[in-house]
Amino acid sequence: MMTKNNYKRLGDYIKKVNMRNTDNLDIPLMGLSIQKCFIPSIANTIGTNMTRYKIIERDQFAYGPVTSRNGDKITIALFDDYDKALISQAYIPFKIKDKKELLPKYLMMWFSRPEFDRYARFKSHGSARETFDWDEMCDVELPIPSIEKQRQIVADYQAVENKIKTNEAICEKLEETAQTIYRRWFEEEGEKIRLAEMVSTQYGYTQSASEEKIGPKFLRITDIAKEFIEWSSVPFCEISESNLDKYKLHFGDIIVARTGATAGYGKRIHKQFPESVFASFLVRLIPNDIKWNYFLGLTVDSKEFREFILTNAQGSAQPQANANLLTSYEINRPDEKLILEFNEIMEPIFDFIENKRINNEKLHQLQSLLLGRMTRAEKRTQNI
Repeated sequence: MMTKNNYKRLGDYIKKVNMRNTDNLDIPLMGLSIQKCFIPSIANTIGTNMTRYKIIERDQFAYGPVTSRNGDKITIALFDDYDKALISQAYIPFKIKDKKELLPKYLMMWFSRPEFDRYARFKSHGSARETFDWDEMCDVELPIPSIEKQRQIVADYQAVENKIKTNEAICEKLEETAQTIYRRWFEEEGEKIRLAEMVSTQYGYTQSASEEKIGPKFLRITDIAKEFIEWSSVPFCEISESNLDKYKLHFGDIIVARTGATAGYGKRIHKQFPESVFASFLVRLIPNDIKWNYFLGLTVDSKEFREFILTNAQGSAQPQANANLLTSYEINRPDEKLILEFNEIMEPIFDFIENKRINNEKLHQLQSLLLGRMTRAEKRTQNI
């Protein structure tokens, strides 16, 4: 078992970087995410003196020393998006002194471990706000095996990471394909079914003479969704066995964000997700019939649905869409035969997506296992 005698002090391998944008370079401005990656900054920099920002270069790190705002995680990431970028003065950038002794990607693997997050939170201090300062970062201890062993560990981890990214890209492409088919069948003129040809007298609807002159009957989401719950009317309380079932999500349910920047974004619950309850900012839609599963899911995942919500949502600080607004969106009504044909095409597509996502869940577990084994990396090297 690995002992502390096998660990090295990180401060002996890293040093702080403090390059300012004194030349006022026109380079990207990046922020840090709690997912431990750099993201494009959305800060309004109009009129801002950009010479005060710090410069970070490829293969350098940056972290946010304030840890009391981030829950259980510390914001830290390895920069490899561009050769150079700007970051906020609030971040602390640093680099590895000698890459022949410590690989940046190996170190990032160590920072990715949940044990590091717990360590950083435990070592954070301060009364108004808790910070994990530079001295504490330097006092971090970790196993640093030979550079050859580090390369092997990184290669194993990246092989899994690349497979996950490949699966995600496949799923994204298939979802785009499904959305394209949905549009061509139910929205675009000149395709298999035109708007005027989608009029149906099923589902309890009888078209009157006046409606025949006006045009096709529209179907609202509430006509095919048997239940929706707006959490603003649900008291904040601990989930108990008596109320758990009412708020559980199941395969085929559709959840839609009703507030904030993501208002109107909807997704269908997938097979591999365990049963869970939905959050306070979501509305749940349950199809009345399994045949509506793919159709309804693709509807709320459409650009038009999100635009409708954002256009009609209320609220000055951020969009607020209640359940009534989310369910007032009108859908062209397809006939049952068309829906059944559509489902035959969608089922193998989404089954393949499900399989890729299940595969990714297992790959994420393998990633966690590889991160956990880092503490035994040096001992394994010594035994070889």
